[in-house]
Amino acid sequence: MCNFVEQNRKLFDELDNLIDSLEAADESALIFVLKEAQGIFGYLPKEVQLHIADRLGVSPSKVYGVVSFYSYFSTNPIGEYKISVCLGTVCFVKGSDKVMAEFEKQLGIKAGETTEDLKFTLEGLRCVGACGLAPVVVVNGKVYGQATPDDVTKILDNYRNLELSC
Repeated sequence: MCNFVEQNRKLFDELDNLIDSLEAADESALIFVLKEAQGIFGYLPKEVQLHIADRLGVSPSKVYGVVSFYSYFSTNPIGEYKISVCLGTVCFVKGSDKVMAEFEKQLGIKAGETTEDLKFTLEGLRCVGACGLAPVVVVNGKVYGQATPDDVTKILDNYRNLELSC
């Protein structure tokens, strides 16, 4: 734990400054602090959860319980581009499983994983709420409707080309 903390001292200092600025730095601030910490670190590793527990005076199991309950929080690094493939009933019937399989093949990861270069995270969702566009893929909030396995290369290239244009 010490190694992670020392390697990320500036981020922990930023988190501490945030906690110090709170009117009530206790259990009532837990979800807010976790949200902000995830913004600072990009995810919530064990070391960050333990630090928050200590600073807010709550048990580590309480912190982990909140982190593991809400799907918003991640204990693994999240890629720069978060790809969500809807696997709800309508999308699935229209082939989203094949779209997911193509993303997995091209990225070399499974749903729930992040590429080694931290560029892409792939996840499956139960329903995006855009059944008229099924199957649906969402990348960092941008919706791609009526997606097919043939669209995967084009979608990925859009984000790979963003890297080259910087």
